[in-house]
Amino acid sequence: MSDRLDGSGEDQRPTGEANPVADVLRDTLAYARDRSYRGWDYGDGMSSRLLRAAPVDSKWLNIAVQELAKRPPVNIRPLLRVEQRRNYKGTALFAMANCNAAHLDLGGGDVDYAEEGHELAAWLVRNRSLGFSGFCGGHNHPIQHLDGRGHPNDPDVVSTSYAVKALLAAGELDPQFPAIAKTASAFVECDLDYRSVEGGAAIDYHLNHPDSSITINANALGARLLTDLHARFGRESDRRKAARILSYVADRQTDEGGWYYRDPPSDSHLSMDNHHNAFVLESFLRFREVVDTQRFDGTIDRALTFYRDVLFEESGAPNFDESNAYPRDVHAAANGVLVFTYAGDIEFAARIVDWTLDHLYCGDGRFYFRNHRFYTKRHVLMRWCVAWMAFALSEFLARLDDRADRTDRRLSGEE
Repeated sequence: MSDRLDGSGEDQRPTGEANPVADVLRDTLAYARDRSYRGWDYGDGMSSRLLRAAPVDSKWLNIAVQELAKRPPVNIRPLLRVEQRRNYKGTALFAMANCNAAHLDLGGGDVDYAEEGHELAAWLVRNRSLGFSGFCGGHNHPIQHLDGRGHPNDPDVVSTSYAVKALLAAGELDPQFPAIAKTASAFVECDLDYRSVEGGAAIDYHLNHPDSSITINANALGARLLTDLHARFGRESDRRKAARILSYVADRQTDEGGWYYRDPPSDSHLSMDNHHNAFVLESFLRFREVVDTQRFDGTIDRALTFYRDVLFEESGAPNFDESNAYPRDVHAAANGVLVFTYAGDIEFAARIVDWTLDHLYCGDGRFYFRNHRFYTKRHVLMRWCVAWMAFALSEFLARLDDRADRTDRRLSGEE
C-alpha cells in the first residue's frame, strides 16, 4: 500500500493538503475534456481510413485490419489512420464521472463539471439509435464478426445500460433525461427478445446475436438497467423482469463462484475473465441495494469470494481470468474498484486504486492499456482506459465522501 491511502481507504494527509486520488481524477477528466472525449478504442480497426479506401470489401481483410490494430505491443492505429471518435459507452462513463465530480471538491480550476455532465448526457440523447422500441445506443464504429458485421450505432444492451445509468445520474440537471431513459425498458423487452428460459428469463446482447448461445454478462447488465429504472420509477414490471433474468444468471454460476462469458460455456471465447465477472457481480449488488432482498445473498457471497481470491492478487493487481495472471488490464482494475466499492470493501478498492496508479498510470490523466509479464502496452484508449478509470475513481471518491458525511453527522449527534 502506497502513502496515497491508508488501509481503510482514507486519505491521511493533513487537512488542507490535496487528495492525491482526487488530483488524478481531475487530471483524467481534463485529459478527456481537452480532446472532446474523443480517442481510439479497443475494437476500432475498421474505422481505418486506409481500409475504407481499399478497392474491395472483404470480411477477411476487415478482420485482418481489425486485429492488426488490436494485437501489437505498440499502438499502430496512427499508421492505419484509424479515426478517433466518441464512444457511446465511454461518453456515458464520462457523463457520470463529471456528475460525480460536480459534488466532489477536486480543486484546481473553475471547471463546471455539472455543465460537462449535462452536455455529455445530451450527446447520448442526440446520438441514440433510432427506429427501436425505446431508448438505446451502441458503438459508433463498425465491427467485423465471423458471422456478420456490426454497424455504427447498432444498439446493444451493454452500451444502453450505461447510457441509461448516465441519464438517470444527470436527472438533477434536466428532467428530460430520466424520462427518455425510462423508455429503455421497452427496448430490452421488445427488441432484445425478453423471453422465458430454464431458470428464469433471458435477453439478447444485441439484435444480431446468434440463437445458439446467451451472453451472461450482457444479461446481468440488462437486469441492472431494469433495476436502475425500478429504483427511479418504481415500476413493478421492471423489478420482476430484472429478478427473472438474475435468477437465470445465478443458475449459471459455476462451482468455483464465477461465470463463463456465454451459456453454454463451450460457446465462450473467454473463460471466467475478470471484467465480465465484475459486470455480473455489480448487477447482483445493485439489485440487492435497490430491492433490499436476501434472495441472491448466496450467489453474491460465492461470487465475491471467487472474484477477490482468484481474480485479484492481495496487492490489488487484477488477474486476467481464473488461470492466467497476465495481461493485467486497466478495464479489470477499474471494474474491481467499482465492485469492491459497491460491496463496501473500501480497503480492497483502495488497494486496487494504488496498484493501478503505480503500474498503469502514466501521468497527466492518462492510463495505459495492459501490463504484460515482460512489457506494458502503452496505448491510451479513451473508453477502455480513461473513461473507465475516471468513472471508477469518481465512484470511489463519492462513496468515501458519503462515508465521511455520515461520520460527521454521527459525531455531531444528527444521527
